[in-house]
Amino acid sequence: MDKFLIKGPCKIKGQVFISGSKNAALPILASTLLFDKPVIIQNLPQVKDVDTMLSLLKSLGSKIQFLKNKKVVKIYKTKEQKYFASYSLVKTMRAGILVLGPLVAKFQKSITSLPGGCTIGARPVNYHLNALKKLGMKYEIKKGYIHASSNGKLKGTKIKFSKISVGATENSIIAACLANGKTILENCAIEPEIKDLVNFLKSAGANIKWIRKRTCQIIGINSLNKTTYSIMGDRIETGTFCVAATLTKGNLKIKNFNPRLIQTEINLLKKVGAKIQTGKNEIRIKGPQKIKNISKLVTKEYPNFPTDLQAQFMVLLCKATGRSRIIENIFENRFMHVAELRRLGAKIIVKDNKATIEGKTDFLGAEIMSSDLRASVALVLAAIVAKGETKINRIYHLDRGYENIEDKLKKLGVNIKRLS
Repeated sequence: MDKFLIKGPCKIKGQVFISGSKNAALPILASTLLFDKPVIIQNLPQVKDVDTMLSLLKSLGSKIQFLKNKKVVKIYKTKEQKYFASYSLVKTMRAGILVLGPLVAKFQKSITSLPGGCTIGARPVNYHLNALKKLGMKYEIKKGYIHASSNGKLKGTKIKFSKISVGATENSIIAACLANGKTILENCAIEPEIKDLVNFLKSAGANIKWIRKRTCQIIGINSLNKTTYSIMGDRIETGTFCVAATLTKGNLKIKNFNPRLIQTEINLLKKVGAKIQTGKNEIRIKGPQKIKNISKLVTKEYPNFPTDLQAQFMVLLCKATGRSRIIENIFENRFMHVAELRRLGAKIIVKDNKATIEGKTDFLGAEIMSSDLRASVALVLAAIVAKGETKINRIYHLDRGYENIEDKLKKLGVNIKRLS
């Protein structure tokens, strides 16, 4: 199993190009099951979760053709359509559940495994199932599989999500594209990745519009047209590199990302002392000599502070001049990185969903272990500013969501190598 060896402290400087968004690519790829005609998707990130989704589509009968060193993929139908999404493919990522909606919408049947992914919390699939049931899907769960079907096409209806859910919003939007009549979805998640999915579907002729901030209207159509679409840049990768520059007194130019999509994070980084200039699809960021603390940082649904950057900001606040507090409102197991950060010298106390971080930490290198995707990258950030050598085990989590992270970091001045 691969591990990283990082010798610190290092300073981040130079220029980095942001890869395509994993969290936008996965629902867009799942939605290609709705199409009869070929689809070309550009700016595809080369990460493990995307490979898994492409393997899942292949197992369902899609033909996958790579162009331009795997950054572009052409997906089209074969005659061998299948409806079984196996546990062996779905077990490593939550997004596997996103094939359920399109399979039932297009073919009126599906057997989909209950999903896997990071062990950061319950993330129940009942929001997906309840919404799809309202559209006309019948289902039962047997031996870890959702056996789903519908009598003819799904039927448009009004759905109000009891809790804001990114995945359930995506699954419902995809399924409603081919349903009969009008679907209104209320209390939707409005992450940029969802807007990217909507833009992709609209580029193929889907009739979707936002009628209020969290309300989406979809009028079903018979079929989607062929389309070519470029996936947005990765918001969490961008935020991670912004934190890295701030943490290391660095000087970084970030290309290929629209800064307007992370306004909350940019404002927080300015608050801790970073100097930031934004342009069209680029961010210039300089880290401060002294990092200021944040008395209270709360994770909430977009456009608020994202749970996927909580671990990275925690590392930043370990180096702040005073005490900070993070309240995690999205996932109940999202502090799994804390024990490993303590091994490097962090002073963090966790009680329920609150973490209190004492600042002025002098990180010292040690051997540590990743527990999930975002925790892994937080440990990398801590190792970059730690004195001495840090060995990070189980970095396969990182490969699920960050494209060529060690190559990008090396070019920015980090002493990092992968040990197989």
